[in-house]
Amino acid sequence: MTRENTKIVRIGSRAIGGGSSIAIQSMTNTPTEDIEATAAQILRLEAAGCEIVRCTVPDIQAAKAIREIKKRIHIPLVADIHFDYKMAIMAIENGADKIRINPGNIGGTDKIKAVVDAAKERNIPIRVGVNSGSLEKELVEKYNGVTAQGLVESALDKAGMIEDLGYDNLVISIKSSDVLMCVKAHELIADKTSHPLHVGITESGTVFSGSIKSSIGLGLILGQGIGDTIRVSLTDDPVKEIEAAKLILRTLGLRKGGIEVVSCPTCGRTKIDLIALAKKVEEMTANYDLDLKLAVMGCVVNGPGEAAEADLGIAGGDGCGVLIKRGRVVKKVAESELLSVLKSELDNWGK
Repeated sequence: MTRENTKIVRIGSRAIGGGSSIAIQSMTNTPTEDIEATAAQILRLEAAGCEIVRCTVPDIQAAKAIREIKKRIHIPLVADIHFDYKMAIMAIENGADKIRINPGNIGGTDKIKAVVDAAKERNIPIRVGVNSGSLEKELVEKYNGVTAQGLVESALDKAGMIEDLGYDNLVISIKSSDVLMCVKAHELIADKTSHPLHVGITESGTVFSGSIKSSIGLGLILGQGIGDTIRVSLTDDPVKEIEAAKLILRTLGLRKGGIEVVSCPTCGRTKIDLIALAKKVEEMTANYDLDLKLAVMGCVVNGPGEAAEADLGIAGGDGCGVLIKRGRVVKKVAESELLSVLKSELDNWGK
């Protein structure tokens, strides 16, 4: 079941599934009951490109805060629930656009039914989440350990519990910190359900290791046409998750827009501080809503040729550099002026 054929689910104003564009998600790390801090963080996430946000709801104060937070933000809000079914109901009553639960830790059938009834009354989607770290003991024993097959069976069983209660407004997520297990699980489940799939590599690590693991895992999954929403889970500022997710989607050709910066790895010919320059260019271009490729090259020997496929580029010399447009050198400037000249070009691009 590729993303073009999954069911369409509406999360607030956002539609996922059925061939909709892949939505980028993140999760706040502020105490949800701190309305000011949580709303401020969500607004930062919005500005970075986040399209759906999730907040933890561990207690009554957090559940009640959802109503006020929603007044201050502009993207759908998902309530993350564990253990206490009452928090799920209260989150729905306070305006959550979707709830995330693991039916395995929410309580018995009567408690699950109470949550489903509340969601059904308001037509709020339920995301059924299963992680490798919380796989049921019976399935661990059945498959001789935590496996992709066990994750899929657990997820389908949990989704089936809700479907048996007469509700199919569902999203499924099966996550693991084991990249290849996560990939295999998504390949297996795609053939067995039409519910939209939320994809991510859980507990992937810091910006460096987490971005690499997520890029490999999400690349292998999304590249097969599987997945309707994504989250890059990083131990860092959640904004970093959005930046990584956008780059993954652009690299896979699944998202357009934004400046793609390419840069050479440097060599003995490099006479300028290219590493610092490339970082400054990447930071500067993050604020431009332009769909173009920009090259930052270390020398004028190969720079113009290597930057031929880019719309715009700069290449360093010895204390100087050149500005390149579509493979042609158009201007020579001092090294200290390279960044300002590039900014001027971007400010006037298309004019």
